Amino acid sequence: MTDRDHSVGAVAEHDSGGEPDQAAVAAPVQAEQPEAPSPTESGPTGEQEPAQSAPGQEQAADEPSDESSTAGDEAATEQAPAEEPPAAEQAPVLVDATPADVPPPSQVVATRAPAASAPVTDSGPQVSVASNDPGKWGRVDAEGTVYVRTADGERAVGSWQAGEPEEGLAHFARRFDDIRTEVELLASRLASGSGDPKQAATNAKHIQDGLAEAHVVGDLVGLAARIDYVLANASVAVEAAKHAREEARAGSVARKQELVEEAEKLAEESTQWKVAGDRLRTILDEWKTIKGVDRKTDEQLWRRFSKARDTFNRRRGSHFADLDRQRATAKSRKQELVEEAERLSQSDDWGTTAGRYKELMLEWKAAGRAPKDADDTLWQRFRAAQDAFFAHRSAVFDERDAEFAENARLKEELLAEAEKITITDLDAARAALHKVQERWEAIGKVPRERIRELEGRLRTVEEKVRTAADAQWRRTDPEAEARAAQFRERVQQFETQAAKARAAGDKRRAEQAEAQAAQWREWLAAAEQAVATR
Repeated sequence: MTDRDHSVGAVAEHDSGGEPDQAAVAAPVQAEQPEAPSPTESGPTGEQEPAQSAPGQEQAADEPSDESSTAGDEAATEQAPAEEPPAAEQAPVLVDATPADVPPPSQVVATRAPAASAPVTDSGPQVSVASNDPGKWGRVDAEGTVYVRTADGERAVGSWQAGEPEEGLAHFARRFDDIRTEVELLASRLASGSGDPKQAATNAKHIQDGLAEAHVVGDLVGLAARIDYVLANASVAVEAAKHAREEARAGSVARKQELVEEAEKLAEESTQWKVAGDRLRTILDEWKTIKGVDRKTDEQLWRRFSKARDTFNRRRGSHFADLDRQRATAKSRKQELVEEAERLSQSDDWGTTAGRYKELMLEWKAAGRAPKDADDTLWQRFRAAQDAFFAHRSAVFDERDAEFAENARLKEELLAEAEKITITDLDAARAALHKVQERWEAIGKVPRERIRELEGRLRTVEEKVRTAADAQWRRTDPEAEARAAQFRERVQQFETQAAKARAAGDKRRAEQAEAQAAQWREWLAAAEQAVATR
């Protein structure tokens, strides 16, 4: 027993075989006044357990006044148990009230009603609030012994020597309400799904074990049924939590398996290096958020994921190493092309050099990409050399085009003069045309688009002079008459052969001779026509 248990005016706990302890009557002591633990500070989540009365313990009330202390010295005695209960069964000490400080029963109910009547969301057995009607659940006999009614009959729970019996019943009823409040809190947490159902079962079992000897007055049968209900629900909740953990674990394992398979596919197949690398980093971030996988399975999946990342990094590293080698080769080749382009930039072999520049452009594209900085620098040099050549050629061509335009103007003037040549005097016409042709060649080239026009006009003049010369030759040709006489003789010869063959009955030879005679007759007609037109 503590000093608080022996304070003046305290209610002694009753043990069925115990005798009053004379040492219980003592001088008043300045008792501490600790507050009873609030139900909201206890429960299955590891918070501090609510206070629970244990057999053989009594809890002191507020310190009495001097007058009530004197009355307590004379009226109150305490019955100590035969032996002190184990320390593990002792609950936090509550405060008993002396007659001077205990409020009327109606006030006690009013002050405890909020905690005792908290809403319950389940449909299990309900327990009445003992402090509402303590006389229903117990009594105080003439000697001050306090009894609680149970299914097996009455059981002594303590002794009340100082004050009215109703105050003693109210005191032990409040103790009952404290236990009931704790049980209702456990039931409420189970119904709402908050807290740890395993811890709730442990707390409920602890209350159940101490209920048979609890020094309380109240509906012990209903409270026992309520505790059984809480234990049953806690068992169901424990199984549900276990099942939920298993489902969560299976889901976590399945998700990590999906991430591993995706990572392995990326590692073996993907060539989108940036996209795949970003995706692997996202997978790693998600991996870290997935919990609940057992250590062995997690390590196996992690080894696969880590291997996939290593495989991807090796492939990517090998790819970029090859790319670096290719770009170094491309850089060397493009340097050669740039040097050749710079040498050709001063060439005046326009056609050949322009064709070579086209070939260099194709070779540049076939060389591939060099490192970006080098590629940009080399390309600027290549373009500069190419632009220099074509700018030089354009300047030359512009100068030549101006010269050709002037040549075209001179030839137009020359044609105007040539087109005035007459053929009345053929020798003079021939001489004039010959001079025009000499001056034509001396003038030189004209623009390409004017060549056909100007050459056509000159050929027209030349054709006119040539036609007049041919006609004069035909008129003055001494052999024309001789050719006509020769043609006439040949016609007569073939006609004579045809007549002889037909007379001899050789039809085939006759037809051949007649055909040859007809051919020579045509030539004779042409020769006679030439002679006639002179």
